[in-house]
Order: sequence, then C-alpha cells, then structure tokens
Amino acid sequence: MKTVKATLLQEKDIARKLVRLAHEIIENNTDLSNIAIVGIRTRGEILAHRVVGHIQEISGETISQGTIDVTFYRDDFRTNLGSPKIGSSSILFEVDGKDVVLVDDVLYSGRTIRAAMDDLFSFGRPASVQLAVLVDRGHRELPIKADYVGKNYPTSLNEHIHVHVNEVDGEDAVLLMEYGE
Repeated sequence: MKTVKATLLQEKDIARKLVRLAHEIIENNTDLSNIAIVGIRTRGEILAHRVVGHIQEISGETISQGTIDVTFYRDDFRTNLGSPKIGSSSILFEVDGKDVVLVDDVLYSGRTIRAAMDDLFSFGRPASVQLAVLVDRGHRELPIKADYVGKNYPTSLNEHIHVHVNEVDGEDAVLLMEYGE
C-alpha cells in the first residue's frame, strides 16, 4: 500500500525550478543553436517542453526538441513492466554533433537514463549528452549523475518520489510516497 507522506514541491516551486534549469542550461552551453532538448516519455517529455519554452523565452533562440521512449531499451522490460504503454521516440533533428540535454522527472537508479542514451545513440552520435532532472532521489545502481538538478531529495528504500504534471495528473506537484505492507 502506498500513502502520501509529504508534498515536496507545489506548482509554483516546480515552475521556479524549471526556470532555473533553463538558465543553467543556457549558461553551460555557449552555442544554443547546437543544443537539443530531449524529454523522456511521459513526464520528462512534458518537463522538457516547459524547459524549452523557458530557454526560448530567455534567449530568443529556437531550440530543437524531441522525445525518447525507453520502453524497449529497459533492462527490466520483461520482468517489471507488466503491460507497458508503448510509444515511439520522436527525434526530428540531426543528432550527430548536437549537444543533447536529456530531461526526466526523477533520477533514481540510473537505468532509465541508460536506456534513454541507448535509444538516443540509435539516432546518431551527439557531441555531448547532458542530463537535467527535476528531482534526484539518490540510490544509484549505475554511474550516472545529473548535470542539472531541480532539487535533491534523498529517500529511504521504501519511499518513492512521484512527480505529477497538469497534462497527465491534473496538478503540478512532487509527492513523497511511502510504501508499506
């Protein structure tokens, strides 16, 4: 059984964090014409779209964007996903030589990011791959570290972070969930 233990971020907090992520991405990438933002389906895709909007508003530059669906690239595809909703990745720009920023909602084990990079490299060879996440909860199983983090929330192993977005969940919120017996 899962219960909401705490609301960690509300709508205004999330908006502020995404604006800050956009500023950090701009500061660390001098040639914005060579950058592409790629969201990891589903919530990472929505957050990426918002980050792109902020970058374009701040810089006046048009930013390439795309979506990665990691379903078939996950190493637990057959064991943990039940009947997953399968979409397709949408990369409508030339990946070769681009500085790609992957965007996801929560960084946990690193397995989703590894799967996203596998999918991304099937489209070409980027000059660099950076990672932006709204929340980093720790407990890495792979040597993956985010370049841009909205907020670090270390959790226990029986706690999970759920990111809600208006487009899917009817609200913007980051919730700390506790899983019990």
